[in-house]
Amino acid sequence: MFKWFGEELELRSGGTLTMKLFPAGQLRAGPVQQFKRAVEGVADIAFGVAAYTPAIFPKAMLALPPGKAESSQDATERLLAVFDEHLADEFAEVKMIGLTTAAGIGIAATRDVSTMEGLKGAKIVPYAALTTPIVEALGAVPVQMPVTEVYTGLSTGTIDGTNATYNNMTPPWNFWDVATHFVTNVPVQHAAIFVVMNLERYEGPSPEHRAIIDDLSGEPASMKLAESFDGADARSLKMMGETAGKNYALIEISAEERERMDAAVAEGLKAIFADYASRGIENAEEIYNAINR
Repeated sequence: MFKWFGEELELRSGGTLTMKLFPAGQLRAGPVQQFKRAVEGVADIAFGVAAYTPAIFPKAMLALPPGKAESSQDATERLLAVFDEHLADEFAEVKMIGLTTAAGIGIAATRDVSTMEGLKGAKIVPYAALTTPIVEALGAVPVQMPVTEVYTGLSTGTIDGTNATYNNMTPPWNFWDVATHFVTNVPVQHAAIFVVMNLERYEGPSPEHRAIIDDLSGEPASMKLAESFDGADARSLKMMGETAGKNYALIEISAEERERMDAAVAEGLKAIFADYASRGIENAEEIYNAINR
């Protein structure tokens, strides 16, 4: 997405507007401060995960619980459809470039968690603390852990499984070295991901340059982000099919078990909406339903 964005800026401006990318925390490390860095102008543009600062994005976080979206593209289309009405105020301090999700389409585990019985008592890492009630409703035990520690957690038995993508199974994450199962057809959790721009930096260039940024922002950039995540999953799934010698089973949850899990998710959602109401956000269920219309 960033490669495309930079190339388009330069092409459409005839080389008068360019972008320099600073990957891997070069403009200060740590994911928690990404949104703040854009707001304060430490970076002109920043990439972040809403779950690292959920208090800033309570409404965008409602994209995380399982719903109708089964992929990043599907989730992105749904988020964009409700953005102006329900989410825009959470990004009022910045210029929104793109919004998407990474879809957790499976569970990488060291035991078979393809049934409600298999999930019972299993220590599972959710995509965010927000979905703790859903993990509990499924009979599992939620364990909060950054993705950088999950490989070791699976290896040592600290956890039994984690919500994951195909991309987590292959390099660079390599969960396939320590997980004995990858379970699909699960209720999909999502990580809400944003790319935002400092407002002063956005308003500084000429009207012609701002128009280029506007043309690239919103749906074009958001769908490029979705393409990045869905494309990574497609490549990893292909790699999983072509790579021998890995000791894990690929299991798809049956329709009957998925129905039982969806019923448990519905119970977990009630607890999430009640928590939102206790924090003064009375329309959380309305926003969730709008995303999953």
